[in-house]
Amino acid sequence: MMLSAKNLTVGYGDRTILNDLSIDIPSNKVTAFIGPNGCGKSTLLKTLSRVIQPKHGSIELDGKSFQHYSEKQLAKKISLLPQVLHAPEGMTVRKLVTLGRTPYLSFLGRLSEVDHEHVTNAIKNAGVEAIADHFVDALSGGQRQRVWIAMILAQDTPIVMLDEPTTYLDLSHQVALMQLIRAMNNQGKTVVTVLHDLNQACRYCDHLIVMKDGKVITQGMPEAVMNRSLLKSVFDLDAEIFQDPIAQSPMCVSLF
Repeated sequence: MMLSAKNLTVGYGDRTILNDLSIDIPSNKVTAFIGPNGCGKSTLLKTLSRVIQPKHGSIELDGKSFQHYSEKQLAKKISLLPQVLHAPEGMTVRKLVTLGRTPYLSFLGRLSEVDHEHVTNAIKNAGVEAIADHFVDALSGGQRQRVWIAMILAQDTPIVMLDEPTTYLDLSHQVALMQLIRAMNNQGKTVVTVLHDLNQACRYCDHLIVMKDGKVITQGMPEAVMNRSLLKSVFDLDAEIFQDPIAQSPMCVSLF
């Protein structure tokens, strides 16, 4: 599915975050928004998932304006894992993951056999089988993050958006999550994520969109985007670019 935005201007009150921004999200690829804090990455992600309404500009999905999609229709096309989520009290992991099937429920709100199958597979693929019957509010931050990922997997949309999904995860679970993102892509999903770890972005993503001050500075494959000049001008970082000996992707090494 093709997702594109034209001449977006987005802000909060009198403050403009994105100004006249246009972008095309590559279909069936893993795309990462990267850039310094406050550059508009999360705002762009939320706007592309219709959580935030732009002040100006338009967003199209498969050539049709967002205005032509109902909330339920769009929820079957695009799923979003926000940066901050609050654990509901007294709800089990399995019940929370089940909420991912909400856009597909009938008028009576009953789960079908297919819905149950999606929930079971999501719990397994997110690695939360052992805690499926635990209460979400009793879990650690890292466990909760994997539970939210499971809910997004259960929603089973062709476009998946993840805002800093590795937050609260230790290193081994970060790697597992990035591998899961690649697996989703291999199943035909378009994945769009916000990442701070440049080396993770280079290693696991097909397409990088570099942002600064609410604008897209450059975009493309990691090997085409990453260079010393960009790191200095966008991140104020003095670093060398080497080739990752395992993934053969660009690897940034700070000089201090």
